[in-house]
Amino acid sequence: MKFLSNVLAVIVGLLIFWVIGFFLLAGIIAIGSSGDQATIEENSVLHIKLNGIPIVESAPDDDIGLPTLPYLGNTTTIGLNQIIKAIRTAEENDDIKGIYLESGMLSAGQAHILEIRNALKEFRNSGKFIISYSEYYTEPGYFLSSVADEIYVNPIGDVEFNGLASAPVFFKGLFEKLEIEPVIFRVGEFKSAVEPFILKKMSEENQLQTKQYLNDINNVLVESVAESRQLDLEKMRAVNDGMLVRNAQDALDYKLVDGLWYDDQVKTRLKEKLGLSEDSKEINSIGITGINQTAKAKNRLSENTIALIIADGEIVGGEALDQISSDRFLKEIRKARKNEDVKAIVIRINSPGGSVIASEVIWRELSEAQKEKPLIASMSNYAASGGYYIAAPADTIVAYPNTITGSIGIFGLWFNAKGFLNNKLGITTDEVKTGQYSNLLDPTKTISETEKAIMQKKVEEGYDTFISRVSEGRKMSKEQVLAIAGGRVWSGKMAKEKGLVDVLGGFDDAIEIAAKKAGIEEDYKLVVYPKQKSMLEQIMEDFGTDVESTYQRIKMGQSYEIFKTLEKLEKLQGRMVLLPFQSEIK
Repeated sequence: MKFLSNVLAVIVGLLIFWVIGFFLLAGIIAIGSSGDQATIEENSVLHIKLNGIPIVESAPDDDIGLPTLPYLGNTTTIGLNQIIKAIRTAEENDDIKGIYLESGMLSAGQAHILEIRNALKEFRNSGKFIISYSEYYTEPGYFLSSVADEIYVNPIGDVEFNGLASAPVFFKGLFEKLEIEPVIFRVGEFKSAVEPFILKKMSEENQLQTKQYLNDINNVLVESVAESRQLDLEKMRAVNDGMLVRNAQDALDYKLVDGLWYDDQVKTRLKEKLGLSEDSKEINSIGITGINQTAKAKNRLSENTIALIIADGEIVGGEALDQISSDRFLKEIRKARKNEDVKAIVIRINSPGGSVIASEVIWRELSEAQKEKPLIASMSNYAASGGYYIAAPADTIVAYPNTITGSIGIFGLWFNAKGFLNNKLGITTDEVKTGQYSNLLDPTKTISETEKAIMQKKVEEGYDTFISRVSEGRKMSKEQVLAIAGGRVWSGKMAKEKGLVDVLGGFDDAIEIAAKKAGIEEDYKLVVYPKQKSMLEQIMEDFGTDVESTYQRIKMGQSYEIFKTLEKLEKLQGRMVLLPFQSEIK
């Protein structure tokens, strides 16, 4: 009873705290929005600070970047669109002389980093400076920061520059102990999303494909560093491969950084770059949110529209929020297709895949749109499995060289929990049925060979449909598609060589292609679909979710992350087109 009363007290306390916090936030936002827009003082720097802030595909312009409330987890994010917009606004504003970059501890996908890096390179090429500083540089953080004119690290800090790794988690041993039998149906020897449930280590096929796309992604990183730092490429490969940079002094010796400095020394250098004396007043600076308030929309009054459909997350059925849900996206695509002002559609895909049926629903609506208007697919960090499925009907597919794509395969997953229920929990079941297969895939019994054959046939039919969609969209024979399918994952670079991608480039390239195909190169505006929620709307939507997740985190402690991983199994319903589970690059 004491435990329950303590838990209840925590929940009530959190609710009260949230209510008070909500109204405080609402007041702050109201005050902020009612005041004057931010102004940029003369001789200023744009301060980009991304340490520890997850970068997402897109965020609303009114997101003012307030800190996360205590005890409710780190939900603060920043949109890729906000960062790019800030850099370009700074490049065009004569009062901004340079950028002060603090992004050593970066949390972003490889393609997102490359997009930001390219924008910073354009800023630097305009004649303005970029200075980067961090106490510690992770590999992603250094990849981004290496574009700067000058890079500094704390004297006892570190620079991680030792290549990339992927370490999937395997559950076979857990299921053996629990007496749960996973039953797998799949097509494609490289379709490794099911391996964590049936193996204790990676298959040879999965090792092969993972090594290849990791090497491709790492090559982009090393080549970019060598180019920006004007260092010998082969020497940089050797430094990266052998982890020759093992402390801050090594980073200086190998010219990855320009100095081992403290924060105040970097600030002094910034003053020098701005022509200020060492004892002068504070440096004029503005952040991402502030500078974006000064940005002017391009061709705001233009009647020509390019619809930007942002497909970010797993592909699921229904009206799910914060996922690529088939019902919601069908409506948005149809809305863009029927809008006469929309002259072209760009679908921005950042997805590892998901439900076959949901992917088919979205594919069909995009195919209908492509018959009426130019349709361009822009691939982000991931556009694989179902993510590639929905890209297939596009006139042109654009990907970064370090995008993860392909994975043209399909699988089904079922668990026989009879042993767990009977032997571990003492639970037994009985049944009455009208047909021989009325209890198909009942998790409380062993599946028969005939039932296995039925499910495998369904998976094979789904695979054939997937191959047909790619064949039709890419104007390739089914035999050509089969040769590069089999569930194999490709980097954007390899996908271009295999014919799965048309252009290696970024978001801007996709927009330019769409505008050119529609004949509106000089006169168009972008409109985002689905409409992004304001910060207040997002707070209201997340209210219950945050309290629930906080209670789970308190109750489970260190087991919470394992629980969240296993919770994803609930989404694996029906036939799936999904990237390998836990495919995290680090």
